[in-house]
Amino acid sequence: MSDSLDHVARIQAQWRQERPELDVSPQGVIGRLHRLAGFLSEELAVVYQRFGLGEGDFDVLAALRRAGAPFERAPGELASFTMVTTGAITKRIDRLERAGLVSRRVSESDGRARVVGLTDAGRQLIDQAFTEHMKNEHRLLSVLSEPDAKELERLLAGWLKYFEG
Repeated sequence: MSDSLDHVARIQAQWRQERPELDVSPQGVIGRLHRLAGFLSEELAVVYQRFGLGEGDFDVLAALRRAGAPFERAPGELASFTMVTTGAITKRIDRLERAGLVSRRVSESDGRARVVGLTDAGRQLIDQAFTEHMKNEHRLLSVLSEPDAKELERLLAGWLKYFEG
């Protein structure tokens, strides 16, 4: 086997040897996407950690910041925007509240409901962290030409639409 093959290509070659009757070509896309996701997650986490955040913390703060002034959302909204359970979101909110980055208050429209909002410190932190996050994402994409990056985005958006509906 050639050393010029990437990890996925080596796995495919092994499967072709062992199970030549199977078409292992999907591994070429799915296996590489899976491996890239792992590498990208590690690279993105470096920036989160620099700001004392985990990926989940970053997601909550970013969801609040994207809400626009007054930078508030209901916990259920945060759970749906960050694709985690309400139990998981509660733990994240608790941690961020202890750090002084978010606060909770009673909803003005429903006295039984709670609203989570960014504190001034939380807004400053997510603004700084998001700026660095975007620089990092630009760096990660810089290995692709601009046309290739746009084509990859187009292809991935179409594929993702299939799953998201």
